[in-house]
Amino acid sequence: MTDYRRNIVAGGCFFFTVNLADRRRRLLTENIDALRAAIRETQQRHPFSIDAIVVLPDHLHTVWTLPDGETDFSTRWRLIKTSFSRRLVGSEPISTSRASKGERGIWQRRCLEHTIRDENDFARHVDYVHINPVKHGLVTRVSDWPYSSFHRTASDGIYPEDWAADLASLNGEFGERR
Repeated sequence: MTDYRRNIVAGGCFFFTVNLADRRRRLLTENIDALRAAIRETQQRHPFSIDAIVVLPDHLHTVWTLPDGETDFSTRWRLIKTSFSRRLVGSEPISTSRASKGERGIWQRRCLEHTIRDENDFARHVDYVHINPVKHGLVTRVSDWPYSSFHRTASDGIYPEDWAADLASLNGEFGERR
């Protein structure tokens, strides 16, 4: 079995990408209320702040900050995934491996995580989160995607409403490695 190493940073800030097992499905946007409820429920039991989030049909990106002294984001993701899955009717195909472990076939087992290193890294990842619906061709303007914390940050004056309207001005600098 692969040995997954996690960067343990108490009170750390992290970027995550979490995918559906079947990337052709649109479960996240079609069941946005169930996802929101799963996140809220988990935050009540295991607090964390969401600095940025975007929910796309088949995956989501988010930047979290854990409370001081807290290191366990894995439990939080497990609870979100489990809570969301329990809210859905079981209609997905399930592999023998998943069935033997009592798992549903909704989520990929792991998530991509990145520890935010500094303010510049934070800004790049938040920008990446918010630009993602445009990157995937779901909308032409960031402000047109309803499932994004962009709207909150724009109303707080962090971004202008027309942010990234001209993608050329970003020079492709929104979180991806070269």
